Amino acid sequence: MRTLMRYKGWCLGGLALVIAIPLAVGCFGGSKKARRYKKSEMQQRLREFETPGLVIGEFPLAKNAIVDGDTIKVAGMKTTLRLNHIDSEETFKSDSDLRLFEAGFEEYLKKKRGDRKKPVKAATPLGELAKDWAKDFFKDAEIVRLERDHPKEIRGRFNRYLAYVFVRKKGHWINYNIEHVRAGMSPYFSKYSYSRRFHEQFVQAQKEAQQAKIGIWDPKLQHYRDYPERLDWWNSRADFIKAFEKDAEGKDNYIILTNWDSLSRLEKYLDKEVVLLGLVGTIKLGDKGPTKVLLGRRMFSDFPLIFFDKDVFGSSGIARFKGEFVRVTGRVKKYHNKYKNQDELQIVVNMPGQIVGSESAPDYSGWDTDGPDPETEAEQIEMDNPQPVKETQPAQEKESNHAK
Repeated sequence: MRTLMRYKGWCLGGLALVIAIPLAVGCFGGSKKARRYKKSEMQQRLREFETPGLVIGEFPLAKNAIVDGDTIKVAGMKTTLRLNHIDSEETFKSDSDLRLFEAGFEEYLKKKRGDRKKPVKAATPLGELAKDWAKDFFKDAEIVRLERDHPKEIRGRFNRYLAYVFVRKKGHWINYNIEHVRAGMSPYFSKYSYSRRFHEQFVQAQKEAQQAKIGIWDPKLQHYRDYPERLDWWNSRADFIKAFEKDAEGKDNYIILTNWDSLSRLEKYLDKEVVLLGLVGTIKLGDKGPTKVLLGRRMFSDFPLIFFDKDVFGSSGIARFKGEFVRVTGRVKKYHNKYKNQDELQIVVNMPGQIVGSESAPDYSGWDTDGPDPETEAEQIEMDNPQPVKETQPAQEKESNHAK
């Protein structure tokens, strides 16, 4: 790690109740206010993370709270928070990346992407700068206010809680996520939807950073060179999600798999027709049996689509949308998984027209259907050793005084 330390020197110079959310004894912040929180009180307050609604609550920051530009920790939690609608570049965590970087930045980016069609995550000097910027933003903050973008979007793919983070400055609560974009430390990250609450503010913040040519928009700095491609890709996904949400208004059988209550709603529609929005994940081609397509929901809890007819699978075009969102229409069925010895829900796809994807999405198909999605593989590095989460009925929803 000697090379890594040398690099940091010159580069930085300038659930429902996860069944008792685990407490990390040594992770409380260093401030007196943070240390005054008793474990019992903190455990009670951490329950707010599993309560649907826009407000999560106010929490002290953990010691060494800043993991990187878009990931922080609050006291009492072993896992990190994933911050909504920002996606900072990665920080250097390995000597191998640093050795590759020191050979030349442009060549480094080229090798990190390789022959992958999708843009990839990579450590960059801008990622280190974004982490430093975050440390400076939070340096005088003892308490942060956490809120959600959508009352039903509680956790991300890897079971990390999703949040906006507000810091009180000069008597006002300031949205860190938006200011991070305004400073050019991140683009407006719309890959999993546009912001439902602060879309216009994010658009304006990004526009200001682009016009000022700061951070990731400064051509002289070392950062990803493919932001136009990333933004086109993310926005095409966001448009598809937004269209589904508009169509779903007032229709209970339109279900977004990432919502905390999606499984209970699917149970209610057993043997009835639903319209699902889900991300195409693993595709398991069946030589003799059916082909199974898993729609991403949570780690250890994806939703299966079953294709008994291989021609229907091919004609549906779902393989072209691997790693992308699709709309699926079908009847919810229950079957007994003999390997897990439990009943599970699924949808059988009998006609190609049951699958609809976004034709404006870039065609990133082409890798082995049974292999890992390079994007998912990269994101998995960020996991905090996720464990299966037991899902029960969360408490009553709360509203936010920051909601528009």
